[in-house]
Amino acid sequence: MSKTLVAYFSCSGVTAAAAKKLAAAADADLFEIRPAQAYTEADVNWRNPLSRCNREKLKGTKPALAEPVPDLTGYDAVYVCYPVWYYTVPLIIHSFLSGGDFTGKRVVLFLTSGGSSFGKAVGHVQKTVPGAVVEEGCSLNGDADAAIRAYLGK
Repeated sequence: MSKTLVAYFSCSGVTAAAAKKLAAAADADLFEIRPAQAYTEADVNWRNPLSRCNREKLKGTKPALAEPVPDLTGYDAVYVCYPVWYYTVPLIIHSFLSGGDFTGKRVVLFLTSGGSSFGKAVGHVQKTVPGAVVEEGCSLNGDADAAIRAYLGK
């Protein structure tokens, strides 16, 4: 088993493609973070105040996962790839992080976005996994291959 897991959440496929490249380059295992109830295009329309993503944000609702978090025993690091929602990680990332024991692990964040940065994501995630070391990885926008090579030192 690899000592690194790449876990990703993707609605449009952009983050999925980047996460797969990261997993291949890092020789890591791959896990898709999926909600028990899939998001529709209308669900993630942040411009609609009644959309599911807005309701989840306002209520602080962590969506249920379709599958449980895999056994993390053999992993030293977990790379978490996500699209930026509201200048931080989507709440489903907190669902994933709450579902496993990340004590002593490195949790490295990788984002996709139309222009946002990590913002307060590291601090938000650190509160969810206080026994882990949470770090910024890099943005996987644009030339994800170059960003991954630079991050991994390849």
